[in-house]
Amino acid sequence: MAKYTELAQDILAHVGGKENVNSLKHCVTRLRFDLKDESKADDDYLKQRDGVVTVVKAGGQYQVVIGNHVPDVYDEVLKVGGIAAGGSLDIDEGDGPKGNLFDRFVDLISGIFQPFLGPLAAAGIVKGVVAILGATLGWTADNNALYAILNAAGDGFFQYLPVLIAFTSARKFKMNEWTAAAIATALVYPDIATTVATLTKAGVNNVLGIPFELPSSGSYLSTVMPVILAVWVGSLIEKWMKKITPDVVKVFVVPFVTIIVTVPLTFLVVGPVANYASDFISNAFTSIMNFSPIVYGLLLGALWQVMVMFGLHWALVPLAMLQFSQNGWTDILLAAALPNFTQTGVLAAIMLKTKEQKVKTIAMPAFISSIFGVTEPAIYGITLPMKTPFYISCVVSGLIGAGLSLFHIKMYAFGAMGIFQFPAWVSPTKGMTPMWIGLAFTLAAILISFAIQMVAPVPYLYGGPKDETPKTEEKPAQPVAELKELKQEIIASPISGKVVKLENVPDEVFASGAMGKGIAVDPAEGVVAAPASGEITLVFPTGHAIGMRTENGAEILIHVGMDTVSLGGKGFNTFVQVGDKVDAGQKLLEFDLATIRDANLPVISPVIVTNSTEFEDVLTTQDARVNIGDYLLTTLA
Repeated sequence: MAKYTELAQDILAHVGGKENVNSLKHCVTRLRFDLKDESKADDDYLKQRDGVVTVVKAGGQYQVVIGNHVPDVYDEVLKVGGIAAGGSLDIDEGDGPKGNLFDRFVDLISGIFQPFLGPLAAAGIVKGVVAILGATLGWTADNNALYAILNAAGDGFFQYLPVLIAFTSARKFKMNEWTAAAIATALVYPDIATTVATLTKAGVNNVLGIPFELPSSGSYLSTVMPVILAVWVGSLIEKWMKKITPDVVKVFVVPFVTIIVTVPLTFLVVGPVANYASDFISNAFTSIMNFSPIVYGLLLGALWQVMVMFGLHWALVPLAMLQFSQNGWTDILLAAALPNFTQTGVLAAIMLKTKEQKVKTIAMPAFISSIFGVTEPAIYGITLPMKTPFYISCVVSGLIGAGLSLFHIKMYAFGAMGIFQFPAWVSPTKGMTPMWIGLAFTLAAILISFAIQMVAPVPYLYGGPKDETPKTEEKPAQPVAELKELKQEIIASPISGKVVKLENVPDEVFASGAMGKGIAVDPAEGVVAAPASGEITLVFPTGHAIGMRTENGAEILIHVGMDTVSLGGKGFNTFVQVGDKVDAGQKLLEFDLATIRDANLPVISPVIVTNSTEFEDVLTTQDARVNIGDYLLTTLA
């Protein structure tokens, strides 16, 4: 639209010009630029520019907040800049990770594990409980049924982790989740190890000369990277098949071809690559250990957590088992015995220092799991995404590993983790002394990593504390020309639930009031009704946001949840269209709370008067809870 031409030209010029724009998309209120160089953008100018609400940098994007008329501004920016449309609507809120390769890897891994961090930590705690029962009561799967059940509850989650990873990886790679799960189930198929052994014995374990092999562990159970790679390959094949397959047969042809191509590729390519990598790691560490046990301990301790992430730690497990079978002891994995406790230390510091309540919530179960030797919730949920705590843990683990190697401590039992491994250090000749030394190093691992993390800053994981709102520049008060009678309009609550102050909404733009005055509701049910009589002015295609103009001129924006645009309409069902006349209380949309929560997205839903500047004031309810139709806002004109 011509009325936005000047604004579009100005925005484009002050983000660094069209040559600085990789791509442009928009959501319900924001232009989302992917810029080549963000330093070329003039933040201060754009924040002060009429027609621009504010500027936000998040998710690797340069976001220019416009308001309800963002589609018109978006179209005009594309037009005046000659920019190819990157999709008129942004339904992938982050639009892919940005930064260097490691940053992108961290974003990928953390995004894959975030949806099931709670159950992951819970399963780790269950494993700890099982270990306690075995150590104190002598229970085993052979002599106690309850032990067998609980052991399955804890261990099963980790055994079949590839299937869970397949689901979340599919969401990251935009692939059909069930097709991805089908690929993963092939990797953890129970009879696959026996089949490979039989084929190897018969000398026919190859396809077109390519060996059919499994990793050093003997299976893909509990692995992480192979299934992620498999789903990534599968997503590429699926996208290609969708383009060339006729719609009439797409529903079964696309998954058929994706599975039948991806699974063999995974076994024939990923398997050999994993084996070659394991052999290389095994030979390298053996050579280092022969050269210097202390250097070996330093490197293994520092690299152990990284090796576990890629499944390369299995290269050393067979060597340790062989050494144990020959000598009745092993020291090959000694340096890897305590990295879980360096995670314990940094987690304790993070829980004390972080200002993010969500971090505190997920850190506690991860902390407990780490004590029992299960570090996945800590690594994937907190320390790796934060980076600095992960680095601290690795460095301290290296020092602790070198120290253990210096004392020539050996392990006289195999397989225990966390606090339950210490009895394995009791020596037939030296008695309890090695165990006391091990306990001293454990304490050192916790305290050193804790102390370093207490001194080092704790990075924000979810954008910082939500009770801090940007301060806006105060404007001098203007004298009132004359007193006038104030007219008011009552706006009812469109949602039932707990009332949340606008400043506590977990989004800077809404919380700061930049979009307008209002309030938010933490929904108790997934229904949105018209807060007043009026006309629908906006129905976002993904269904997560609706705008309307009341009969008295208030422009209301109802935004269900935060970042729910990323769901692409999943869980949302609208009942109105732009231009519809609605009555107060009329149902506008339904949404599935479970779908939003399963995606780890906030459900808090702002109700904003976007043209607040046209009113003397906007008053809000003081009630703690509201039902649909209850008083929520008052506009004074």
